[in-house]
Amino acid sequence: MYNYKVEEIRPIIKDIIRANVVPDILNWLEEERALNTSFVLLPRKTGKAIININKEQTEQLNTIIPGFSVGGWSIDRLGRAYLLLNLDAANKSEYFRKIESLFLAAEMGELVALYSTLPLLAYPEIWVKRCSEGIRSNIGSVLEAIMYQNPYPAQNLDQSAWNQLVLKAFFTDKEVGKIIGIDSRANKELAYILSDYAHERWAAKREVNPNLWRLVGKFIDDKLFEDIKRLFDDGNLVDRKAGALAISASNYQPAAALLNKYPELSTAIENKKLSWDTLTGK
Repeated sequence: MYNYKVEEIRPIIKDIIRANVVPDILNWLEEERALNTSFVLLPRKTGKAIININKEQTEQLNTIIPGFSVGGWSIDRLGRAYLLLNLDAANKSEYFRKIESLFLAAEMGELVALYSTLPLLAYPEIWVKRCSEGIRSNIGSVLEAIMYQNPYPAQNLDQSAWNQLVLKAFFTDKEVGKIIGIDSRANKELAYILSDYAHERWAAKREVNPNLWRLVGKFIDDKLFEDIKRLFDDGNLVDRKAGALAISASNYQPAAALLNKYPELSTAIENKKLSWDTLTGK
């Protein structure tokens, strides 16, 4: 039903809510009423302030669901997650029907809450199609809810949908370092897709996000090496740093030979002064 210990996470979420609202609001959240009604009315009760959460609570959530975080969430977003956590999941079809009806009627704030709560929902396999559809959204906050600190996509999407998510992240200029599983789910098909995307950008005289090469390094071959060489030959310092980081993940000997010509970059990588996290400051 759940792929984590839901009985452990409910009290943590409840404690976070308790610390961010007056007692009457928590009581209101736990009153029985139609889910749709509570879901819509909730922001009027809680407001939309960003929650305060302590380090211990953050670590507890991440221990139960690795990669999951509610840091930076608004209180209404967390309250909606709490409503879903307390929804009876015994009847799979009824559980799906109730939550799917929320998706179908949702406005932007509700969509953000629903997509960011995917890791908490029971029967994770039944939300794959919904997650894949969300990736096609053009609403930035909805995409970030799916992509940022959300382990659901990496755990449940097939390779095609995952690759579409990553491409969409680059296309919409998202911070790919916040995508859970960005490195572990790298694959050669994606490397080639991103290479083609880079060529389209270059042809249009547009910049290429240097973090793109993070997902290419492990798969460098004759074709992809031509892209890496271009970073060194025609790129700026950040491009060369990205190329060096990509090569550091590769076993392709011509690439290693190229990096040997830039000992200062090799040393920076070895000393951990240069990494994908420090490349652009994001």
